[in-house]
Amino acid sequence: MTTDRRTVLGSIVGSAVLLATEAATHSADPSGPQQAASPARDFDFLFGNWSVQHRRLKARLTDCTEWQEFPGTCQVRPILGGAGNVDDNVIELPAGSYTAASIRVFDATKQLWSIWWIDSRTPNIDPPVRGSFASGDGTFFGDDELRGKPVRVRYLWSHITADSAEWEQAFSPDAGATWETNWFMKFTRLKSRRLGRI
Repeated sequence: MTTDRRTVLGSIVGSAVLLATEAATHSADPSGPQQAASPARDFDFLFGNWSVQHRRLKARLTDCTEWQEFPGTCQVRPILGGAGNVDDNVIELPAGSYTAASIRVFDATKQLWSIWWIDSRTPNIDPPVRGSFASGDGTFFGDDELRGKPVRVRYLWSHITADSAEWEQAFSPDAGATWETNWFMKFTRLKSRRLGRI
């Protein structure tokens, strides 16, 4: 089973590299008048260090109304010449902290982002969500399982400024007919310290 998981992870990361390389080739063309506003740069706002305030449902798709609030941090950097990015998260759950990461890659042919989530508590990489930005907001959809049953997954990015952003996750047990939002993140940029003059 471990070998199978490593093979799957290697295949996914390999595919991400291929997609990112293709995107980098497209976005590196200086003759394109839309280069500055290219969808391949949609996540540039996220580069840097962030404080994250989490608000998460204690249980998902069980009619739970109990929310947990806890802090975290996030560091984001570009990869593959800017055609993708990766983040490193510390999530301070009440029961104990853990780390997680996202890999995001832009497909220049389809004009879509793919996002994979990796949780340090398990050796698995989640199925991707895919989508794009419109009018400053990002919407991404994917398919996964929860307690052995299929669920539709939705990520939303909104309220994006130079120093803040909001993310939320929702699950649908009925192929998108209804949604339960189960996780909110509010990002606040951490300012780097500047050395003062004597």
